[in-house]
This record gives sequence, C-alpha cells and structure tokens, in this order.
Amino acid sequence: MSTKLALRVVACLALATFSCLLSVAQQTSNADPSAQTQPPTQSQSAPPAQPSPADKDPVKDNSGQSTSGQGKVAGTSNDRLFYTLPNFLTMQGNHQLPPLSVKDKFKVVALGTFDYVEYPWWGVLAAISQADNSEPAVGQGWGGYGKRYGTTAGDSMVENFMVGAMFPSVLRQDPRYYQSGRGSFFRRTGYSVSRIFVTLSDSGHTQFNYSEIFGAYTAACVSTYTYHPRSAYVSTPTNPHLFVASERTFGNTISTWGTQISLDTLTVVVKEYWPDIHRKMSHKHGSAAAEPAPSTP
Repeated sequence: MSTKLALRVVACLALATFSCLLSVAQQTSNADPSAQTQPPTQSQSAPPAQPSPADKDPVKDNSGQSTSGQGKVAGTSNDRLFYTLPNFLTMQGNHQLPPLSVKDKFKVVALGTFDYVEYPWWGVLAAISQADNSEPAVGQGWGGYGKRYGTTAGDSMVENFMVGAMFPSVLRQDPRYYQSGRGSFFRRTGYSVSRIFVTLSDSGHTQFNYSEIFGAYTAACVSTYTYHPRSAYVSTPTNPHLFVASERTFGNTISTWGTQISLDTLTVVVKEYWPDIHRKMSHKHGSAAAEPAPSTP
C-alpha cells in the first residue's frame, strides 16, 4: 500500500510543478510591455475601467465569465482538472457561496467519486500495485488484480465521502475550495496549502479543518481495519509457504493518513493554479483559430 500511495504523491507533485511553471510563465508574459492591449477599433467603444482584484466579483474569473454555481448541484462547479478529473467542489474566487445542504454535499461527492473517469483511473492504480506486488497477501493473477482494484476503489470512495460529505455535514463545514487567484506565487501557494488546516463553516466563520484532518484519519482507519488483507501464507516460486504479515496495523494506518494528507495538499495547489493553465491553453487555442489561413498565390 505504501508504494502505491507514494506513486500517487509523485504523480500529483509532477502535476503541481507543471502547474506552477505554467503560472509563472503566464505572469512573465503578462508583465511584457509588448503584451499591452490594442486600442479599440472604430466599431468598438473603449471598455470601462476594470476593478481591482480586491473589488472584482470573486465569483467570476479574469475573463469576467461566471464560473461558480454552475454545476449539476447548485453552488458547485462543473470544472475538470486538465479537462478530465472531476473538480466539482472548487470555486473560482474567495467569496463564500450559500451553504450546501447535507443532501447536496453527499450528491456532489457521489458525482465526483463515481464519475466515468474514476473507473479506469482505479484500474491504472491497481495495475501499478499488481506490478509492484504491494499487499502480497492478495496474490497475483486476475484474482489478485480484482482484489487490488476493489481496495483501490474502496480507499477512494471512503476518503472522498468522509472528507467531502460525512464530516462536513456533521460539523457544518463547507467542503468547497475557494481559489485565491491573485497575489504572488508564494502567497497563492501558501494560501492553498493552508486550506488543508483552515476552512469555512456553513455560516461563513473561519475554522480548523476538522473535516480534512479527522475525515482522512477516519477513512484510513476504516480502510485499514475492514477490507485490507490480514496476515496469510502465500505460495511463491521460491517459497510455497511464505508468511505475509497483516496490513491491519496502527503504523500502516498512520502512514496511510499522512500520505493522504500530503496528496490532498498537493491537489489543492494544483486546483489553485488550474484556472491560469486553463486560460493560457484557451488563449493559445483561440489565437490559433483566429490566425488567418495563408493566401494562395
């Protein structure tokens, strides 16, 4: 299990690094004097002065297009990280929206957890676990792969519902992540990392993020002590009666908890910079589409 979780962290770290580099590149491009906007044409009137980021409606992105509250559940988004991974609880802007009901908290988590992208993703993680022979007590072959797929899916489901629905409902905390979207690289990164420990209540007050910290720990306990393998004897080519220790230990629970917190921390950093990447990619796509085709002689 530890190897599989470490691979998740490495993959998420790569995404976070990629996001940060693109964000820095975008800031450099925006600082270029040659990138100033052109004066309006005769058919266009000069646009009104834009408000500062502090005065701007934080529910809208830098293009002025509303991006919050448009998801399948009211008060959530319909966004996807890198156009694939569900990102329904991330809102652009630090303006708190009306609180989600208990029903809506469970509904939006269910939509993200059982999204069509998750099933092949669990399959990839299970294949990595199979190749590394993590949790050898489950064996190899298609039977072992099926068990690894089940535990991988179970880990994701339990953690998602504990952190995003169960604890936020009981403790009346807001499970959504409100992006900062302004300030220096270090300020934005520090803000995103702090959201692991600080969140908002349904009433709008700043609180310790009990839902993340204790929700992740509860999920680690549930997964470790229920469906992960006990000690067993397995047959290998070199040892037909190899004893494999149980995975159901306190040390394994703490390791899983800590790794999950680390993974969630890296994930929120990616969420913070995803709008910058999205706008940059959209700008490139729009520029390519607007470029006229070369005339033929």
